[in-house]
Amino acid sequence: MGADHTRSVPPTPPGVRRILIVTVVPLFLVTLVAALVLWPSDAPRPEAADDIPRYHGTVTRVVTETCPPNPAVPEGTPTTAEGPCGTVTVRVQDGPDADQEVQTPIPAGPGAPRVSAGDEIILVSLIDPGDPSTSTYNIAEHQRGKPLIWLAVLFAAAIVAFGRLRGLAALAGLAASFAILLIFVLPGISAGHPPLAVAIVGSALIMFVVLYLTHGVSAQTSVAVLGTLGSLVLTGLLGLAATRATHLTGFGSEDATTLSMFRADVDLHGLLLAGIIIGSLGVLDDVTVTQAAAVTELRHANPNFSRRELYRSATRVGRAHIASVVNTIVLAYAGASLPLLLLLTADSRALGQIVTSEFLAQEIVRSAVATLGLIAAVPLTTALAALVTTAGRGPAPVGTPGPPDDDTPRTTRPTTDRAEALHALSTPPTRNTSTATPSGWPEPDRSTDTRW
Repeated sequence: MGADHTRSVPPTPPGVRRILIVTVVPLFLVTLVAALVLWPSDAPRPEAADDIPRYHGTVTRVVTETCPPNPAVPEGTPTTAEGPCGTVTVRVQDGPDADQEVQTPIPAGPGAPRVSAGDEIILVSLIDPGDPSTSTYNIAEHQRGKPLIWLAVLFAAAIVAFGRLRGLAALAGLAASFAILLIFVLPGISAGHPPLAVAIVGSALIMFVVLYLTHGVSAQTSVAVLGTLGSLVLTGLLGLAATRATHLTGFGSEDATTLSMFRADVDLHGLLLAGIIIGSLGVLDDVTVTQAAAVTELRHANPNFSRRELYRSATRVGRAHIASVVNTIVLAYAGASLPLLLLLTADSRALGQIVTSEFLAQEIVRSAVATLGLIAAVPLTTALAALVTTAGRGPAPVGTPGPPDDDTPRTTRPTTDRAEALHALSTPPTRNTSTATPSGWPEPDRSTDTRW
């Protein structure tokens, strides 16, 4: 998660490092203690059930035929069964009939897999209730193991090839994120702990592990950690207020309704808040790392920038970043809810009723709360970064050039030549002097965005 914005920066003064350590370490310890308190030691285990035997097989032949007519049906209904109809010959790869060919009906119905010769599929063995000694095979689904493995290998290879050691660290952070979700967050919610508390603690654990593992232990990363943690807490509070104000129950999706049938003790309202928190984390850490890096780079490029100038310049970067990330959040939620949106378009109710229904109101609250938390992360992280970057460092001497981009020695130009060059570059054209100060520099508050 996040982007790599690291480069060689001046060392952080010892006093600033001590302040960051005194601030970050207690927060990390509090997160660990909270994780131990909420640890799902008594998480329920799924009840043992009679699993239907599943075997691997390869399709060798598909024969289609006309579907037989239905028995007596009401007038106006189709007179033939829904297709396709026919038989599929499958060579079984394991089980009692390994290396033998069996015949199964062509899968039919909504969501049924479409098979052709050469497909690797999964068979289920069904026992006839009237004659337990008789069993038949049916095709359940395709085998997806090999395509998923190759996709995962391509995914990892692309990250390592482009990011090298940083890419390896990102993969390790991704593995840690999934481990925390599978070992702590999901079992903790299943054990009956408050989903909002579990989500905040789990997200904080992910944040500490991923950010320091991916971006290294530095003052810049610590600023991103503090900004992310503050934004997560704010997002949780905003989500709590928004869901209460809109009276959302958490039953806004078919998945939640199905879960309530199997696990009546799960707090679906809290689960909705937990989803907002975890869904916001990935975008939040990207924004906070970017803002911390922007302040560091600006200070590195011009050591004479004051704290206020750093904040204003980095905030301009944050505005551009937020403009694109907000669209990312909304489209991500919309893409995950396309079936729901299509279902709502077929609804004959008035638009106001559709928008205020729980199904759609839940998605609106998700997007709005995540966006508000994201916007709050920019000024919070930028202010912290500007404070840390300028603390303990005085302005650079007049005429001191900025740090070089490489290790090649560079000759320092005379101060007079540099001043003359800066004056010539900063002198505005004669036709447009309304935005310039007496010194020749543009107004500091004027936007640097190019006009259309």
